[in-house]
Amino acid sequence: MSFEKLGIIKPILSAIKELGYEKPTTIQTRSIPLVLAKSDVFATAQTGTGKTAAFGLPMLQRLRNVTPEARVVRGLIISPTRELSIQIYEDLQNYAKHMSLNIAVFVGGKDLETQQKILKEGVDIIIATPGRVMEHVEKSLDLSHVEIFVLDEADRMLDMGFMKEIRKIHPLLPKRHQTLLFSATYSDKVRKLSKLILTKPEFIETSKKNSTVDTINQVAYLVDTDKKAPLLAYIIGSRNFRQVLVFTRTKASADELVLELKKDGLKCGIIHGDKTQANRLKTLNEFKEGKIKVLVATDIASRGLDIEELPFVINYELPSIPEDYVHRVGRTGRAGRDGVAISLIDIYEKFDIRAVEKLIGMKIPQEVVKGFEPDPTIRRKDQDEQKLKSEHKKPEPKRTKKVQPKLEKPKKEAVKKKAPTSKKRKTTKRD
Repeated sequence: MSFEKLGIIKPILSAIKELGYEKPTTIQTRSIPLVLAKSDVFATAQTGTGKTAAFGLPMLQRLRNVTPEARVVRGLIISPTRELSIQIYEDLQNYAKHMSLNIAVFVGGKDLETQQKILKEGVDIIIATPGRVMEHVEKSLDLSHVEIFVLDEADRMLDMGFMKEIRKIHPLLPKRHQTLLFSATYSDKVRKLSKLILTKPEFIETSKKNSTVDTINQVAYLVDTDKKAPLLAYIIGSRNFRQVLVFTRTKASADELVLELKKDGLKCGIIHGDKTQANRLKTLNEFKEGKIKVLVATDIASRGLDIEELPFVINYELPSIPEDYVHRVGRTGRAGRDGVAISLIDIYEKFDIRAVEKLIGMKIPQEVVKGFEPDPTIRRKDQDEQKLKSEHKKPEPKRTKKVQPKLEKPKKEAVKKKAPTSKKRKTTKRD
């Protein structure tokens, strides 16, 4: 199957050919004809399978007829994070390079008034986060002409608490519009949302629920907590990783890890919630350009980062939510390419990985790196604390039923019986 056979027009075919797209992925093959046919679509697919092109290419084709004198917003794409919104914007700009569509991205961290000016000049397609859409609606944004409404990474949006905003946006759209809902995972929340906003949708499921891509080679290394940073530096250095994305659970551990890696001479960048939008974009671009070898990030970056041919993802710490593991490792092995996902597991995470394995439906091989073997005598602190508590507990005496001595009942004083009084017997006539 080719993009041409899917019905894609020449201007878009030329653009994607220049980008190196040869054959459509499974999600693209199944989605594109349905979107062109104006059907509502509910699609679940693994991260890294080409969902952006699956809705982006047919959307651009459907909205290609433009009236420059009276441009109105006819396409609305909402996504959970700034990074993902910007990534979608860049992809759509590349797909539409031979077309005259005006595409804009509206995210937080940018001046609202500047975005208002862009709207007044005329925009065909908006990509934005739900919160920023509502801010523009409160100003003057008119969504009554929207023909195609796209929710990308719907599961993540719901996890981040954007259900309220989605419920407010949906009634502002015209009654007759096309809705495309794309999600990396399939959950009860997503299913409920689909019933709320979709009309007789076509359902597409290209893989097992919450599974990872087959092209990703996954492995876990057992290591003590205090040896994690040295092991990470050793793996990157000894194996000559040219580009690696490292995930931590918290902002604090991300900051600490970057300091440790810099001591080992590694060029590092960091992305997390405390960094400004401009700083995050600059760091991400430097990473893509190869100026930075190691990018350390929290889960804010597990969605929306599309680094071409990213070969390695390392979980310095496992995520607190097992589903986020799928999104983290999905940054590699994209579009059919091979990738490697490594997890560093200490004695605490040794049991957490079971939840991940249960979710993805496969066992992750556990290995030990020579020179970084975990100390078998180390025990979990929480387990030791529980043991100590139990050892120092004073044994409670056995509860025995106290037998109370029977109290002698006070003897009742003998009541002297009165002698029977002799009464005169009544006589009757019979006597």
